Amino acid sequence: MKRWNGWGHVETSKALPAGGLEFLASRIGEGGQPRDASLETALATVPPSRLADLPGLEADEQLRLCHARGQSFADWLALRHGRPGPFPDAVCRPASHEQVTRMLALARREGAFVIPYGGGTSVVGHLQVPADAPPVISLDMSGMDGLLHLDESARLATLGAGAAGPRVEAQLGRHGYVLGHYPQSFEYSTLGGWVVTRSSGQQSLRYGRIEQLFAGGRLATPVGDLSLPTIPSSSAGPDLRDLVLGSEGRLGVLTEASVRVQPRPEREDFHALFFSGWAQAVAAVRRIAQERVPLSMMRLSNAAETETQLMLAGHPRLIAALERLLRVRGIHDEKCLLLIGVTGSAKSCRFARARALEMARAEGGVHMGRAIGKAWSASRFTGPYLRNTLWEAGYGADTVETCVDWPQVTATVKAIERAARDCYAEFDEALHAFTHLSHVYPQGSSVYSTFIFRVTGDYETDLARWKTLKSRVSRAILAQGGTISHQHGVGLDHKPYLAAEKGGETGLAALRSALASFDPDGMMNPGKLLD
Repeated sequence: MKRWNGWGHVETSKALPAGGLEFLASRIGEGGQPRDASLETALATVPPSRLADLPGLEADEQLRLCHARGQSFADWLALRHGRPGPFPDAVCRPASHEQVTRMLALARREGAFVIPYGGGTSVVGHLQVPADAPPVISLDMSGMDGLLHLDESARLATLGAGAAGPRVEAQLGRHGYVLGHYPQSFEYSTLGGWVVTRSSGQQSLRYGRIEQLFAGGRLATPVGDLSLPTIPSSSAGPDLRDLVLGSEGRLGVLTEASVRVQPRPEREDFHALFFSGWAQAVAAVRRIAQERVPLSMMRLSNAAETETQLMLAGHPRLIAALERLLRVRGIHDEKCLLLIGVTGSAKSCRFARARALEMARAEGGVHMGRAIGKAWSASRFTGPYLRNTLWEAGYGADTVETCVDWPQVTATVKAIERAARDCYAEFDEALHAFTHLSHVYPQGSSVYSTFIFRVTGDYETDLARWKTLKSRVSRAILAQGGTISHQHGVGLDHKPYLAAEKGGETGLAALRSALASFDPDGMMNPGKLLD
């Protein structure tokens, strides 16, 4: 069973290793005093449904509660403090495209809003119900998760948009194929959610972002269906697939998605390298990316993240031995960890590994084998569970991410971390910030920063602090010329900053016109992406 007020299954947890809490306390102080409301307290805030008697809708209070929020820090605060509303009035769980179409028609007749719901993993407010809204339907797509068609000649698979990551790969795997889209939220996030938020998986260097994987699909909109054929390439005007990508539920509901798949790779390994400093590590990663060495992944942690990873890894004697070995090789306190993935045939993996290691060594990189990479791979989707553990220890955690050209990468890392630390210093609090590059391109790289901070236990105080933090780091990103989101989407939290990369009001007006053509009444996920 999923947690109603945290991440993941209630049976799954991720403990901090011995020394983990001491490490955090040494950086930012002893944990605060979190206060968790009971489920009964939260349920007592759910009002009567305004749509209880309509066919195809469920108005159970706990079901509505569990569809009211996602996984942003603001969502966490609301749930943990027993303030989860506003709520959808009902939940619909369709099993077919036709049922979705009928539900949209019903919602339009009733003057109701519709919020599509995939895996509930949004971290930027995609699922929040507008305050003082007309009746709201949460359209849960989890029942539409089947493999509908597989064309092995074209290597195209069509699946229900509600298929979560493990379901996608299990169904393809039975036929010897993979999609290869592995965001950290893989356990719960869905194919449709990936498309409409322009998601990126951890091995995008090999498989591509979702825009490279999305070949076509079927969209149910308030004014009719939009079918997008799977044409390899076309010059017949603007590609409407690009309008569906990143649409965040504002156009309608993606019910089916056709994606480009690949045969299951013969081999996959993850290797760890260490560099004596950030500059050398970035130079190596940039060179490998621009030479287009066929790796499946490069993930470069700055010194703060490397230290944090090693401290929280457990196995202190093994880590101490690693530290001694690295010191012998001239790598000390400012060391940076690079993980590289090699995926494919045995021959292609040997080539990619040899070429990448050769280029890394030219910048002073030291190869430390596969043990660290193997441990990372084994726990790659359990990271979000650590948020539960940190909260219980009195700490909050949040992330921001962007993407910039190579000349701005280092300045952006510094600006984001400085803005976050300075923000919490104004509250007379320390904040632990660390960063990695996880999606690299010949032109530049994503930048992904994590913040850990103490919580006070007071809802208004912690929410106000988080809002200030989000604003400061978002403005720091824009000042460096970065996108407000490389992989999380816009939702509510990034909406104020969207105009900076869309050509100002001229660009936003064009987007509004496109949305209005499919949703003239503004009933689809209103307030998200743009007003």
